[in-house]
Amino acid sequence: MRILMVSDVYFPRVNGVSTSIQTLRQALTEAGHSSVLVVPDYPAAVAEASIVRVPGWQIPRDPEDRLMHPRALAAALDRLDPADFDLVHIHTPFLAHRAGVRWARKHGLPCVETYHTLFEEYFHHYLPFLPKKLLAAAARMISRKECDGVTAVIAPSSAMKNALLAYGVSSPVHIIPTGLRGADFSNCDGPAFRARHAIPAERPVMAYVGRVAFEKNLDFLLQVTDQVRRSLPDVLLVIAGEGPARASLERAVAKRGLTDNVRFVGYLERRTELPACYCAADVFVFASKTETQGLVLLEAMALGVPVVGLAEMGTKDVLQEGQGCSIAPDDIAGFARTLVPLLADRAAAQVLGAAGKAYAANWSEARMGEAVLALYQSLHPEAASRPRLRAA
Repeated sequence: MRILMVSDVYFPRVNGVSTSIQTLRQALTEAGHSSVLVVPDYPAAVAEASIVRVPGWQIPRDPEDRLMHPRALAAALDRLDPADFDLVHIHTPFLAHRAGVRWARKHGLPCVETYHTLFEEYFHHYLPFLPKKLLAAAARMISRKECDGVTAVIAPSSAMKNALLAYGVSSPVHIIPTGLRGADFSNCDGPAFRARHAIPAERPVMAYVGRVAFEKNLDFLLQVTDQVRRSLPDVLLVIAGEGPARASLERAVAKRGLTDNVRFVGYLERRTELPACYCAADVFVFASKTETQGLVLLEAMALGVPVVGLAEMGTKDVLQEGQGCSIAPDDIAGFARTLVPLLADRAAAQVLGAAGKAYAANWSEARMGEAVLALYQSLHPEAASRPRLRAA
């Protein structure tokens, strides 16, 4: 099949949506299918085959993102030949949604949208001057309208599907998680990462990888770190990523006297440095309550790093007690009590991590890619009979 994908975000902007798109495209290519991706241009973007970059503007209060120029986006789509595509797949609900739906309808193509993000829980962090209930209601209304405007919706978890159904979405909703590309998370060098960052080999380390954003509940992890250091004074929390909450979190670190116990390392190169960061940790920690899946949990498990986290929203589908993780209670003291035994006993942590490695293998990109492809083919059965490309 031949897929046109449209998104308001993609690499070099690092987040779960970018990773999900890249993983799906790779799985489709390896299965002998093709895709073209239309996304914003960024100052650091590198030209890639089958990716169309659209110019735009920097978004206020969020300097990492770009807003595509509507006319430039429409022109980029109009330059594409509809005869080259069987289906349109939209990944974000902003300009990409409107332009993608319009183009699909114009050319009579089925249109799928993946609902990656629970916007109901996000807007109030970025529009704090508006009432939270009003923003949540607006997010639900917009989500319902947009999901009902496409042929089918993909939700990455059962919790996300349930949320969409509660909004009143009537389009079919299919649960298909983002797959894990095992080749990217099969080996690492944790000791080398520790050496580069002057972290002693014996020091107990917790790691968080992801957006440094308000909705990730990172202040909770700072408070947990403060609690853990009462038992393990030299514990270190490594935070890998960037985002709008970093400055306020750095102030909170200083205010709580955690300067020696928390380290921000920013974005890391994904192929070697990021896996090394995971493996440098004794435990991966995660406290977000708004994840539609939580792919970083599977990345940590795939590298044999045990996870301690909250089973909330989409992470309920991923976190299974004893399968590479310990599910913590949603309180500071309880989360810390779950952490300390694993940080203090590396042998126990390694046993739990080994179970996670086997568990993560069930979430392969090939398996999830097959599920997405089956949905595509059900919406455009004629395309399924066309010859495929030779697998790369």
